[in-house]
Amino acid sequence: MKALKFLPLLLLFVFASCSTVRVVTDYDKKANFNQYNSFAFFKPGIDKAEISDLDKKRILRAIEAELSAKGMSKSESPDLLVSIFTKERERVDVYNNNFGYGWGWNPWYYGSYYGGSHVARSTEGTLYIDLIDAKTNNLVWQGMGSADLVTSDMERKEERIREIVAKILAEYPPGAMKK
Repeated sequence: MKALKFLPLLLLFVFASCSTVRVVTDYDKKANFNQYNSFAFFKPGIDKAEISDLDKKRILRAIEAELSAKGMSKSESPDLLVSIFTKERERVDVYNNNFGYGWGWNPWYYGSYYGGSHVARSTEGTLYIDLIDAKTNNLVWQGMGSADLVTSDMERKEERIREIVAKILAEYPPGAMKK
């Protein structure tokens, strides 16, 4: 019964871990990010992303909103080209609760109450946002965000995409988070 006291804490941890977005960025240290004031989407790169066209539109709208909020404008003759690609994988988490009373094994007391395990499956997606110098065609910045995906509720799905994009682009330009 003591273990039941920890159940709310465990559930909070499980739900909190589902909502996190893990972000990693990399960039060209020689690039002058102050010169980039406009952007356009790089269609050949975006077309290769293996997600639905509706999700592509959601991602591109979120990117446009974030870059516009940073003072950048969408342009026919851009300084930066924006490309995306995605990866998806099934994530399996096994939660063991090997607690019980006494020694030995009793076939009548097996299960979640006196021990056992629980398997949780979720889909984890990774979104890469590439920023390419339009003059040189060199990659100058890349952000990657990994998170559990929402697939059933369209409003929550769109909100989740905006959250992932916002967390990735919070790191642009380099040093933006340190200010």
